Amino acid sequence: MTASVSVGEKKQFVRWFLGSYKMKRRECIWILNYLLSNDELLEKTHFVEEAHYCPRAMVMSTTESKDIPFQFYKGKLMTADAEKSFHDLRLHPDEPLYVQLNFPSIPPAPLYLAVLEENPHMPKGASVSEQDRLIAEKVLNESLSSYQEETILKKIDEALDAGDKERFFELSALLSVVKSAKKMESD
Repeated sequence: MTASVSVGEKKQFVRWFLGSYKMKRRECIWILNYLLSNDELLEKTHFVEEAHYCPRAMVMSTTESKDIPFQFYKGKLMTADAEKSFHDLRLHPDEPLYVQLNFPSIPPAPLYLAVLEENPHMPKGASVSEQDRLIAEKVLNESLSSYQEETILKKIDEALDAGDKERFFELSALLSVVKSAKKMESD
């Protein structure tokens, strides 16, 4: 997770996100596009997990997510009315905004990881312990490694089907490197 994220990185992520996923509510698309058009507001926007702990937060979900479509939190108030939240964004562009996006992210997209910040409002008891973080990191690394292997194996099959010996040997060597790295990590 990153401590300081540039407006450019946030723009790149939001553009990628909008191009990659469909939102459960179309108002979420409007809000994200509004953030893209307003550098000052985007500078005050932080992408976090567990945003409901934050003083001013939005939670938005893609159609692939089982989570709530949209929630806006301001102080002790909570609403599913996207228009009220949009109005609040326009009236208070200087206030920090914390955004939680619920979307399938296994393995996590590099652009998402680049903008994800630690939630400063997370209660102490709710934060992740160092041991849990290390376990999660190990699972993530194993997942990424397995995904890489599967992708390479699929490409090897395609090279075999196409009779492309050069590509087959190239991918086989790459697979060997990935497997060696995976073995080194587990030792």
